[in-house]
Amino acid sequence: MLKKTIMLVMFAALSTMAVAAQAKTVEIEAKNSLRFSQESITVKPGEEVTIKLVNNSKLPASAMAHNWLLLKADADARKLDEAAASAKANDYVPSDMSDQIIAHTGLVAGGESDTVTFTAPEEPGDYEYICTFPGHFAAGMKGTLTVKAE
Repeated sequence: MLKKTIMLVMFAALSTMAVAAQAKTVEIEAKNSLRFSQESITVKPGEEVTIKLVNNSKLPASAMAHNWLLLKADADARKLDEAAASAKANDYVPSDMSDQIIAHTGLVAGGESDTVTFTAPEEPGDYEYICTFPGHFAAGMKGTLTVKAE
């Protein structure tokens, strides 16, 4: 009986660890309306998160491509977006401001997708995410990743 109880406790503990180790996956559609389909995401501190950015647009890439950048809490989204305009060769991700970016996807044209996996910050709070394709952030293409302990 004791052996069965110990085995049951071990199985429960291992099952809990396996669930905890799974990444939270969020699929976000980048819309022609210059909005993300998910404008808020909630995660746990230190949780592994996978973002899949999908662009279902029929417009040419030069007119309607998108990316997804998660910024550090103290980052200035407006300044980062302004710098991104000069970073076309790097998918509008300014490499000289990489210290303000937690994670980002590449640029996705219509019919394409990209995925990024990262570890959520340990510090609870709100972290902004934006699209830096020219004009998109200014038009409101942004959202908030909230890190919140249960």
